[in-house]
Amino acid sequence: MATFACSVADLRPLLGAAVNATAAAEYICSGFDAVSNKLVDATYAIDNTYLLFSAYLVFSMQLGFAMLCAGSVRAKNTMNTMLTNVLDAATGGLFYYLFGFALAYGSPSNGFTGKHFFGLERFPSLSFDYGFFLYQWAFAIAAAGITSGSIAERTQFVAYLIYSSFLTGLVYPIVSHWFWSADGWASPARADNLLFGSGVIDFAGSGVVHMVGGIAGLWGAMIEGPRIGRFDVNGKSESLRGHSGTLVVLGTFLLWFGWYGFNPGSFLNILKTYGETGSYYGQWSAIGRTAVTTTLAGSSAALTTLFGKRLLTGHWNVIDVCNGLLGGFASITGGCSVVDPWAAVICGFVAAWVLIGCNKLAEKFKYDDPLEAAQLHGGCGAWGIIFTALFAKKAYVNEIYPGQGRPYGLLMGGGGRLLAAHIVQILVVAGWVSVTMGTLFWLLQKLRLLRISSDEEMAGMDVTSHGGLAYVYHDENNDQALKNSFMMTKVDGTVFLFFLGRSFVLI
Repeated sequence: MATFACSVADLRPLLGAAVNATAAAEYICSGFDAVSNKLVDATYAIDNTYLLFSAYLVFSMQLGFAMLCAGSVRAKNTMNTMLTNVLDAATGGLFYYLFGFALAYGSPSNGFTGKHFFGLERFPSLSFDYGFFLYQWAFAIAAAGITSGSIAERTQFVAYLIYSSFLTGLVYPIVSHWFWSADGWASPARADNLLFGSGVIDFAGSGVVHMVGGIAGLWGAMIEGPRIGRFDVNGKSESLRGHSGTLVVLGTFLLWFGWYGFNPGSFLNILKTYGETGSYYGQWSAIGRTAVTTTLAGSSAALTTLFGKRLLTGHWNVIDVCNGLLGGFASITGGCSVVDPWAAVICGFVAAWVLIGCNKLAEKFKYDDPLEAAQLHGGCGAWGIIFTALFAKKAYVNEIYPGQGRPYGLLMGGGGRLLAAHIVQILVVAGWVSVTMGTLFWLLQKLRLLRISSDEEMAGMDVTSHGGLAYVYHDENNDQALKNSFMMTKVDGTVFLFFLGRSFVLI
């Protein structure tokens, strides 16, 4: 951080030949230095306060994930999905503290992984303060939350604990090191040897967060297979509707609110000028523009989904609109800081059709994702990476990533080097997550630690694993069958669940 200096030797001649000129110069310089130090302190305080506030906003997205997940599953699995969201944050907190942050940002290091700050040793430093750790932890658990939606309603609880620890402690941190650490092999912040002379501009994580979480969920859901009843014996798709549109809308608005910490907060500081001081334009303006592009992309995607699904199905579906909105946000996340607002509208429009197309493919291949998480975060995240390479504006790129001759968007006249770097990102993220998380889920399946039994799945995990239902459950489509299929009774403090002739004992 730049500081101001006052030199007694330079000031002394300006005070004339007075006998006390030296003392006066020393006095003036001491006061000047004190003011300069206070300004430096104030700058650190303002920037760290901004980062902490952004971290709190991103963390609030966990509540949004919890509400969205709860509303998107059937009522008999509400307690289970709420608990998994709580433990994503708690497990992620411990493992990101022990391993994840060091692997992501432990500089100096090599291009593949960090090597310092395990357990926050020798922390804080000149490079990082505690607010930065908190902010990056909130990103890590967001990736884990995405994955939990894909495998909801049929996954053993122990599998959640294992995959969440592995994802936040190893898989996600390695990816964030590649693209966000100053030492990462594809980072735009590298001092030299930039990938295609550019590095990857994934500002807030269309690839680093959304593709990682989406692809991890894709492998988990594919290896587990669809939920019972999602496809009939002839392979025809059957709707297993979530039990609460209200919770879905509440979760969507909470995520929208938190995204203003996710995208604008990724600047990490606010008190920075572009060019001469005293100007109305600085990093604070770029932060405001980023909030606007985020808003417009989500809004465009929501309206496109609304009318698109109306044309395709004949319905105005609030769940589809919420997912479309979130798809727009996931897409704009990578390029939110380097594109104009008009481009963000295009981003959201295309993202809506990407999501609709991915859902059609999922249905065709009998892929079951209760929250459309892999389609939304994986598919729309990949589109966001391509979008940035097409529409990144030269002036904005040079403000945020200073450097002579740095490539920018292909459609903005910047050539194809940035697009080449971003295609590499899509391939390596997909490959890394597939090898690591795909292998993990396969091993869990082989060890019979991944999927619950069919009896437990039919009864619901709330009663079989979590001590009871979240609230009184009423299935409007199959009420009589439900009454005939299971009942609960309590004898001497022991709860018995009778289901289709079998019994489970809940202590």
